Amino acid sequence: MIYDYKVTTGKGEELSLSEYKGKVILVVNTATGCGFTPQYKPIEDLYLNYHDKGLEILDIPCNQFGGQAPGTDEEIHEFCTMHYNTTFPQMKKADVNGENELPLYTYLKSQKGFEGFQDHKYREVLEKMFAEADPEWDKKPDIKWNFTKFVIDREGKVVARFEPTADVADVEACIKSLL
Repeated sequence: MIYDYKVTTGKGEELSLSEYKGKVILVVNTATGCGFTPQYKPIEDLYLNYHDKGLEILDIPCNQFGGQAPGTDEEIHEFCTMHYNTTFPQMKKADVNGENELPLYTYLKSQKGFEGFQDHKYREVLEKMFAEADPEWDKKPDIKWNFTKFVIDREGKVVARFEPTADVADVEACIKSLL
């Protein structure tokens, strides 16, 4: 269950997800130098609009995709607050795939695998890049890129996975249905 996992905050403190029991949780792996980085703005809007109704956001910076999250946790936090006025909690930079991935991500991927990219200006580029690297890329549950989102309901069940190409309005509709 999601509440069995812990993450480390950007300030280095351990956070048990059991503290979020009864809340709707959005988990997103982020990067500061990505074409999807402007999604910080609508994600912050979600936090501002729904936090008081029970939404929590776990922003987990990740440098595994094109090295697009360089810098320290402090530098990433400063970038996000300066450029996007983010107020939601930011976790310590971490891997979401591979032998050093956060156990939380092992669990999330086991609950909701990759279901394809939505229509988006980056779709063809991403699909071509992945197909060249691994012909079976679309059959694996791994996180494909920055700004992949998981939505967890108030009972701790992973109910949805949204790839970075998904419209944040679809993420919002999912969250609203759970609040």
